[in-house]
Amino acid sequence: MRLSFLEPLYAQQGPFASVYLDTSRDVEHPERTIALRWRRLRNALARQGADGPTLTTLERVIGGDTDVPGLHGQAVFTAHGALVLDGELPRPPAHDSARYSTLPDAMPLVVQHVPEIPYLAVVVHYRGLPTAEAHGTVTVDAEAGVWPASVVAPGERLHRRIPVAGWHGAAVRLGHELDDWARHRRADAVLLGGDQWACNVLLRRLPVGLRRRVVRVGGRSPTDTGRALLEPQLDRVFRGGMATHDEALVEKFIARRSQHGAASAGLPAAIAALQRGQVEALLLNHPLESSLRLWTGPQPTQLALTEDELSSFGVRAPHEDRADEALMRALVGTGAELVVVPQRVVPLQGGVGALLRYADPGTPS
Repeated sequence: MRLSFLEPLYAQQGPFASVYLDTSRDVEHPERTIALRWRRLRNALARQGADGPTLTTLERVIGGDTDVPGLHGQAVFTAHGALVLDGELPRPPAHDSARYSTLPDAMPLVVQHVPEIPYLAVVVHYRGLPTAEAHGTVTVDAEAGVWPASVVAPGERLHRRIPVAGWHGAAVRLGHELDDWARHRRADAVLLGGDQWACNVLLRRLPVGLRRRVVRVGGRSPTDTGRALLEPQLDRVFRGGMATHDEALVEKFIARRSQHGAASAGLPAAIAALQRGQVEALLLNHPLESSLRLWTGPQPTQLALTEDELSSFGVRAPHEDRADEALMRALVGTGAELVVVPQRVVPLQGGVGALLRYADPGTPS
């Protein structure tokens, strides 16, 4: 998973306010409910030392996602009283939280983006007799997205209404258009749903390469919900899976580890590699425990297990931070990726592994 969307978080020094809040509006008096939740978090931030401008900025942003329907949440980050990042969560957070700390609490936001699978969703509707003489139209809706973030941030949408008499020919042209779109978005899969006859016509006319990535899904999905097209089907198909890009990184890690090459296992080895900017991708079986701490300096690569180690590198006044916050800053700062890989797929030593850009005699493994 590429983490470039987090770069604004680390463009300046902290302290940061990090707020995660359930902003779903599927309850009675949702605005009042959100306001009460925010009030508790506001008080918590004040107790942690957040200043007035920080609280005022958060006050203006929290609950502003009124156009997002269904279950969802909001992740908001500020620094020095200025808004740094405002992100929508495809699921409400497990619990509302507010943290005022040296580094932003970005891991929960990242986990909500996993597994970040690029896809196309296509819905084809037609009611009537499937003959060239029939009247009526075939309606096609298609959407590009990255699951699960696209659930609350639907992507580019295509809409076509085609006379049924011309559907066979139009399906050929549409197939090439979808193929170009899928290539541009590097889609791992194409979910195709709708009426059987119209879907079959389109499927048979798709270019072969795209046809192999099609997943047929059942049910007639509404197309005007304000949420992702084929949202329930996306969840059933992709939950528990991995993006093709991430699978390739995992396979590379396994191959290199078996050859004692540019890969390392365990948190100490990963930290040593991050200090050198050597990590191509950090692999985690699950997010690190919030109780685990590391020592950090002002630069992304300045992190260590002990204060003495960081001081030996010439870092003055090291600071103790949560390990997940320190690792996330190091990954973004060095352009490394993050892959959350199920333990059943690859059990990692201590739940942590690192795919390295290069190996040298000093690399722990």
